[in-house]
Amino acid sequence: MLSLALPRSRPRWRRWGGEQALLAAFAVFLTVVSLLPMARLLWEGVAPGDVPQLGVLAEVLASRSTWRATGNSLEAACGGTAISLLLGGVFALLVALTDIRAKAALVFCFLLPLMIPPQITALSWAQLFGPASPLLNTLGVAPPPGSPHPLYSAGGVILLLGIQHAPLVFLSLRAGLRSLPREQVEAACAAGAGRWRVLTSVILPLMTPALVAGGALAFVSAIGNFGIPALLGIPAGFTVLPTLIYQRLASFGPSVISEVAVLSILVGLIAAAGLLLQSLVLGKRDYRSSTAVSQALSYRLGRWRPAAELACWAVIFLILIVPLAALVATSLVTAYGVPLGPGTVTLDNYVEVLFRQAVTARAFANSFVLAGAAALVLVAVSAPLGYFLVWRRAPLLRALDLVAELPYALPGVVLAIACILVFLRPLPLLGVGLYGTLWIILFAYLARFLTLALRPTVGAFHQLDRALEEAAQAAGARFLRRLRDIVLPLVAPAAAAGGLLVFMTAFNELTVSALLWSGGNETLGVVVFNLDDGGSTVLASAVAVLAVLAIVALMALVQLLSSRLPAGVLPWER
Repeated sequence: MLSLALPRSRPRWRRWGGEQALLAAFAVFLTVVSLLPMARLLWEGVAPGDVPQLGVLAEVLASRSTWRATGNSLEAACGGTAISLLLGGVFALLVALTDIRAKAALVFCFLLPLMIPPQITALSWAQLFGPASPLLNTLGVAPPPGSPHPLYSAGGVILLLGIQHAPLVFLSLRAGLRSLPREQVEAACAAGAGRWRVLTSVILPLMTPALVAGGALAFVSAIGNFGIPALLGIPAGFTVLPTLIYQRLASFGPSVISEVAVLSILVGLIAAAGLLLQSLVLGKRDYRSSTAVSQALSYRLGRWRPAAELACWAVIFLILIVPLAALVATSLVTAYGVPLGPGTVTLDNYVEVLFRQAVTARAFANSFVLAGAAALVLVAVSAPLGYFLVWRRAPLLRALDLVAELPYALPGVVLAIACILVFLRPLPLLGVGLYGTLWIILFAYLARFLTLALRPTVGAFHQLDRALEEAAQAAGARFLRRLRDIVLPLVAPAAAAGGLLVFMTAFNELTVSALLWSGGNETLGVVVFNLDDGGSTVLASAVAVLAVLAIVALMALVQLLSSRLPAGVLPWER
């Protein structure tokens, strides 16, 4: 009898193809950049020095400075969130529900404060008020010398936190208003309800999830904000948790790492409590609508339209144009407090920061390298990772999606302390230390901004048809070949837009780098903060103006790509 020899099956590890290997690589990458720092931070909180004990935890929680900073953080975050809800909510209602003109320009200008780093926002407003303001001195309306600066206070911190994060509420509420079922509004109008009654009894109740989500984002962002409380709160003695952590590290160095780890966990718990409160509020009622989304509403304002448009542009003028004008005026005078005039106008501050001072030139180079490297790496990661998250369904992939969101959802100061803990000692086996180098900042940027690069790519995959990729698979093309020749070219524009968003955000970042920088590794945000803190206000203003110009140029570049991008990638065009 003839016997047929069947081929022996290869071991499972030999049968792995490119798809499985790439997915495993992504799982390792996300575990290292997202889970490892958070796990190390939690371990340090309960086991300082790798010895389980609760002494440091009890000492930090018993300190009056801890609870004073906690109370200040809650006061600033809650107050700032209230302002964000009011400002962002009114703008969203006007843009989404009325027929005001020039909506694209209005939205672009309203979202610009979100793109401008908080330390530059604080610096520009600080230059606007006070007896030494060059702009007010030029106009002859400056307060008398010796007058207290009105923004160096808790109220100043709250006001700017509200302005900085109002775009988050705007984006959340506008997205909800665009999906508002028109039939319910029309039914209320047919029953005789006026516009105000429809707004309060129909529209706003239906928009509760969007308002709560936007408020939660504003609260979490305010809790972790470092730039505004540092520039305005520290001079006034108004200390919040992020600035307390910074002051402890700046004064005592790594010797207090266990204490600041506990403080960082406290910041994270407050942020998590805000998100949990969001879930509890939304879980009490069912906000789903049984009607389908139809054509968007557009109330005609009639004779009130010019007044509404004037009010919107007046707000833009006050929260954006005037502070930036004050910043520019300060950057053009010979000394802070000198009025702007023919005899005092100079470009020497720009020459100084660009060509004479080694630290500012080095900071520009470091920021370009860090932001560019983070953007390139995250674009390379997000394009194929988006493929798995959208076109492959598995519990592991859903877990990876949550892991990718974790470092961005937590305040930046928490991530910074976690990175210090991971890299304070040399890496095992390699014996190489990243602490005190530029690489630790890059690592933090990769963890922090992964979700910014991933969101546009995921949105593009949701809108793509898989027919081409499935046809190539049926023709025998292997996974890596399909990924290279078909999938990546289709999502390249969205991935590029995500990379530019990462670059814009990382270029002027301060919250993370303020705790990770060292001599020779300064970033642009750190230089602006240090120059102002050291009394070189005119030089700090010059650097800040250059940073704002870079941001606007990058946003314009992204706008040029808008025709090739999927819908919803650019926040000011949604």
